[in-house]
Amino acid sequence: MRFDIQAKLTYDFATPCEVLLLLEATHGFGQTIHAEALTISPPTQIARLDDDHNGERRAVFTAKGRVEITYAADVEVAERFPELEGAAIMAIRDLPGDALPYLRASRYCPSDRFERFVEREFSTLSGGAKVTAILDWIAEHIDYVAGVSDAATTARETFVDRAGVCRDFAHLAITLCRAADIPARAVSAYAWNLEPADLHAVAEVYLGGRWRLIDPTGRAPLDGLVRVATGRDAADIAFMTIFGTAALVTQSFAIRQQRVRRPAA
Repeated sequence: MRFDIQAKLTYDFATPCEVLLLLEATHGFGQTIHAEALTISPPTQIARLDDDHNGERRAVFTAKGRVEITYAADVEVAERFPELEGAAIMAIRDLPGDALPYLRASRYCPSDRFERFVEREFSTLSGGAKVTAILDWIAEHIDYVAGVSDAATTARETFVDRAGVCRDFAHLAITLCRAADIPARAVSAYAWNLEPADLHAVAEVYLGGRWRLIDPTGRAPLDGLVRVATGRDAADIAFMTIFGTAALVTQSFAIRQQRVRRPAA
């Protein structure tokens, strides 16, 4: 499928500070960028810190006063095959080196505190069946409720509160999978058909020799995700990191599927 995506951000910066943006669609991972443009007003010098290994696009600039940021892109997403059925867990010794960090606890995903729970609840299952059971457990026990969590909320608090938003659902799924010795990581994406429109936090698990996307909220089709960033948890995939202070004026995100253009008869 092919999508038009757009992000518009306006912030006020009382004093100059550096800003790291993770707004741009990833290059690779089954995504083809046909056109894109990142615009910052007033114009300023942008430093590129892109990651050639994972295709992540990173822009750094110095902001002061009122700053408007716009990103627009035309992105084609190849068909994905995220099925979990029959996907086998791999021995630690057989994992690729870059998957190992996603077995460990991180700031928002204290997986070491959930090993006993995972063993008690899911010990009879393995691989894709275990991940499916974890997602089913989250769907049954966690309510999607805006406003009950904040930027400091961890998976442990979501587990206790039994409510959260996409970020919290992703953190809890990642935490439970890591506690089951399944590498899991956070992914940010523009999500088609998500209501309300926003950057969406989902996850990936490493099973059967490859990474497989999952959406613990079940609120967006996996083929309608335009990938932006990947990391251990929300700290790594935030769309905007401000090394100072700023006040939000307005922000919006949008993704629209392009109509298929049929050749003229």
